Amino acid sequence: MPEAAEPQNDFSLDPSIPAGAASLESILCTEELRQRPSRRPDHAQENAALVALASALAESRHAILEVLADTILRVTGADSSGLSLLTSDGATPNDEGQRFYWPAIKGMWSEQVGGVTPRNFAPSGEVLDRNCTLLFRHFERRYLYLLRFSPAAEECLLVPFYVRGKAVGTIWAMMHSDRRKFDSEDQRLMSVLGQFASLAYQTMGMIDDFKAQIKAREEAESRLRELTRVEVAVILDGLEAQVRTTEEFHRVVVETASDTVVSIDHGGYILFANRAATRTFGYEPSELIGQPLTVLMPEYLRDLHKAGLKRYQETSHRHINWQGTELIALRKNGEEFPVEVSFGEINSDGSRVFTGFIRDISERKRAEEKLRESELNLRQMTETIPEMLWGATPDGSVDYCNTRVLDYTGLSQREIQGAGWMKTIHPDDAENVEQAWARSVESGDPFYFEFRGRRASDGKYRWCVSRALPLRTSAGGVLRWHGTVVDFHDRRQAQEDLRNAQAELAHVNRVMTMGELTASIAHEVNQPLASIVASGDSCTAWLAHEPPNLDKARAAACRIIQAATQASETVQRLRALFKKTTSITTSVDVNIAIEDTVSLVRHEAQRNKVVLRTELEPGVPSVRGDRVQLQQVILNLTMNGIESVARLDHEPRWVVIRSANSNTGEILISVEDTGLGIEGEQADRLFAPFFTTKPQGIGMGLPICRSIIEAHGGRLWAAKNQPRGAVFHFAVPVTAPGT
Repeated sequence: MPEAAEPQNDFSLDPSIPAGAASLESILCTEELRQRPSRRPDHAQENAALVALASALAESRHAILEVLADTILRVTGADSSGLSLLTSDGATPNDEGQRFYWPAIKGMWSEQVGGVTPRNFAPSGEVLDRNCTLLFRHFERRYLYLLRFSPAAEECLLVPFYVRGKAVGTIWAMMHSDRRKFDSEDQRLMSVLGQFASLAYQTMGMIDDFKAQIKAREEAESRLRELTRVEVAVILDGLEAQVRTTEEFHRVVVETASDTVVSIDHGGYILFANRAATRTFGYEPSELIGQPLTVLMPEYLRDLHKAGLKRYQETSHRHINWQGTELIALRKNGEEFPVEVSFGEINSDGSRVFTGFIRDISERKRAEEKLRESELNLRQMTETIPEMLWGATPDGSVDYCNTRVLDYTGLSQREIQGAGWMKTIHPDDAENVEQAWARSVESGDPFYFEFRGRRASDGKYRWCVSRALPLRTSAGGVLRWHGTVVDFHDRRQAQEDLRNAQAELAHVNRVMTMGELTASIAHEVNQPLASIVASGDSCTAWLAHEPPNLDKARAAACRIIQAATQASETVQRLRALFKKTTSITTSVDVNIAIEDTVSLVRHEAQRNKVVLRTELEPGVPSVRGDRVQLQQVILNLTMNGIESVARLDHEPRWVVIRSANSNTGEILISVEDTGLGIEGEQADRLFAPFFTTKPQGIGMGLPICRSIIEAHGGRLWAAKNQPRGAVFHFAVPVTAPGT
């Protein structure tokens, strides 16, 4: 966590309750939370949230808190979210702190980040005292210092946040209006994400400590290398000037070295030890002279050393590597500890002298052990997440899958690694999945793909979706990939069944609507038929003249053909609306679809003495969709308008259909009328199934229209018309050029 910001709010620590403050029981509604209906878990959203938190591990502890606050805001649909952490120094979480610090806030209260509230009189203090989740309503009535914050809190759900098993604060989500209320699923999600973020926060702390130790070691080694470089320069100067003897040079080098330097003779007895031996082993150099080297070794290594030294002098065969070998050494106080040793040999006057550097690597070993523990904690954490998780190297080679993946696929960890996971994918999907994964690996973009995967328990292929995000270095490069796999076969099948049911219901609605237009349909068909009869009589009469008037007869025949064509087109349009077929997506000219629909209802409007007109913007782009379904929506809305106006006994009596090209990439269609309008209590229920204001209605027309428009990626809504009546709008995306 970074240094605390300058506190925006610094409240008194006086534990007395202010005059006029409400009681705690009057603002708590936690019991109500347990009784509220709860939505079903969205595991895909939950997995994406956990992956986002895991990605924050590449940044910092503060980034984890920022991502947690942002994730809580998104998954709960709250207006504000954040964390309140106890602290003594304004930065480090401490369960004995006397103030709550706000390190991360998202949403409408984001400007309050860095604020401070008292431990002994705050909502978070109540949560920590009880060590449980609490739901408050209008908590500013008790904690009067919160009255200055705007907007006020309608509800606030607070969940304890733990670090190393101690409650050090809360994570919270807040609603500033009554547009929705928190439920048990919100509590579960916040608890799960809080536990994950706590583990990630602690892991990041251990990693930071390890990095600090590594940095300290590297700086020490850098100083040693620099020191050694200076020493070599001194040696060269000494040699060139011939002012020092070889013995003096040796003494300067070893006495200034930070590692222990020891020289032994061919019998293994110590000839020399530098001052670092005192720091490393606890012996003064004079104590070691003449002692066997084995005095610095545990008992169980001494015979091995003696035998190895003897064999080397006889055969020149080394029993260990002389460069950078890790061994166990023994201090004067009997403590064993790890060391790294490097030895060299000098032949002087026929005698062998062995000189070695001995480095205490206790701190490095402790740091490595902490790193292993961190990696183990992270691995255990991934095994406890109730979803299928996998990881891959920067080049896209899968190197880890948790137990749930192995159980699902029936493959072992070894079989699934690399590209082995491709064996479980349906042959028809394998190539596309492989190409999509290769593109993500090459570009570094997030991976998402839906495919059919084989489930080992029954051998069946089921629809799954896989997502992956890259974990990046501080320089932006991909460190590794973390991904999830979710089996959503049952949900996909349920959605398909729902679409089929909606299509069936839409067909029934079309048939019922067309049934109401029987008179208009008869008029539309009879009109060209009457024209055919009249033109046929005229043609016969002109041919009966003496001589026959062929020009007049030919004109009458053309009128017959024109009327027959008109009748045929009318019947075809009616058959398309009556026909029960699967949805066909094509490029649809909305203006033409409106004109065709108007031709079916124009006589119905005239019969009810309603003026029906269109105001269509020329040249509007086409939309991508099902022409029959879009015409059904226009037909339903137009008939509703005509029926609403027909129930009035005064002027004006009109229905207008408009089309326009909006600047948001959508086509806007409006159906306005001067009918009865929308009553205030009806507005919220207008699109609810089985709600109707018609005496003979079934209440399914508008719900079906909305589902059709939403399936086309659009929106349908209603508003009051001025000065009277109603207007229904729907907007659908335009077709992209070239599609």
